Amino acid sequence: MALKVEGLMNAAKETDGTTSVVFCGRGGQGVLFASEVLAAAAMMEGFDVKKSEVHGMAQRGGSVVSQVRFGRRVYSPLVLPGSVDFVVALDEVEGVRYRGYLKPGGKLVSLGANIKEALPDSRTENVAVMGVLSKEIRFSGRSWRSAIAAVAPPKTVERNLESFAIGRGVGI
Repeated sequence: MALKVEGLMNAAKETDGTTSVVFCGRGGQGVLFASEVLAAAAMMEGFDVKKSEVHGMAQRGGSVVSQVRFGRRVYSPLVLPGSVDFVVALDEVEGVRYRGYLKPGGKLVSLGANIKEALPDSRTENVAVMGVLSKEIRFSGRSWRSAIAAVAPPKTVERNLESFAIGRGVGI
């Protein structure tokens, strides 16, 4: 029993100044890529970062989830329902499934059909939604661009940066 209480006390301590983001979607949508970009950008901004992912059935189009937490000091990558600042949904059904993870005032981030149509490549929807998220998580433009360039395959960097800019031009 003492371990559970101690764990809850540690969780309560780190809520101060820690941002929690859940990425959800289906295999092949780039959930892991998007979470890696956020983690890289947060590290470039000097934050302590923890990340976890679940992608068991990803190759068959199954659910993929990644959790990223960053702040001055983060003790665990895992989040609890009702404690997340942002749920980034690359799939509408998965967004509904993970909506309960949002804390009061938290935001669900996804792309509308009009944004999807404006993208240079449908495979960059994950980066466009990161552009939308960047309006709320105010890292420098340099950190976002450097993170995308570090994570994306070299021949796709320009296309990903273009999609990020399209998403950034739209609010949540």
